Amino acid sequence: MSEFERWEGRFAVETYVFGTAPNAFLERQAPLLQAGQTALSIADGEGRNGVWLAQQGLQVTCQDFSPRAREKALALASSRGVQVDYQLGDLTEYAFPDAAFDVVVGIFFQFLSPQDRAAVFAGMKRAVRPGGLILIEGYGPRQLDYGTGGPKKLENLYTEELLRDAFGDLSEVRIEAYDAEINEGPGHAGMSALVDMVARK
Repeated sequence: MSEFERWEGRFAVETYVFGTAPNAFLERQAPLLQAGQTALSIADGEGRNGVWLAQQGLQVTCQDFSPRAREKALALASSRGVQVDYQLGDLTEYAFPDAAFDVVVGIFFQFLSPQDRAAVFAGMKRAVRPGGLILIEGYGPRQLDYGTGGPKKLENLYTEELLRDAFGDLSEVRIEAYDAEINEGPGHAGMSALVDMVARK
């Protein structure tokens, strides 16, 4: 089964696999956001994060490769009275535009190989404007012990060092690794090993 088939199958259920509330880390960054800003949310799935950004008054572009997820995201946006530009396509082939967004968000997109991840990280940096934000949350290595979501490959997980190596050339970088209980739909639930990054170009 391909990754596309696997995710289409996961998103085919009526419920929202990761819930309809925004990711808790992203929601905590609300004071850094301003209405009217442009935002890109990569691998946005069923839209919980992109729709929340739109509710904060941002002009949002969502990206994912699942048509079923896109349908659910647009339905969620409609129910919340907002609009998002949802672009379908493989993240590894996404053409990140130069300095096009004030905020670039990546939440739990850890299906990438290390090589593909490096290319996407570089694309995220390219896509954000000077002074703009990159917001990332993912699972750390201890997540393999918890087993409450995320990839099963150690190489796909984040460490503080990995993120600092990739984004340390930006003007401000804050990275935090910690354990916390999360409840983000059936796909992410329970005690989890998290790594967060807030970076400014």
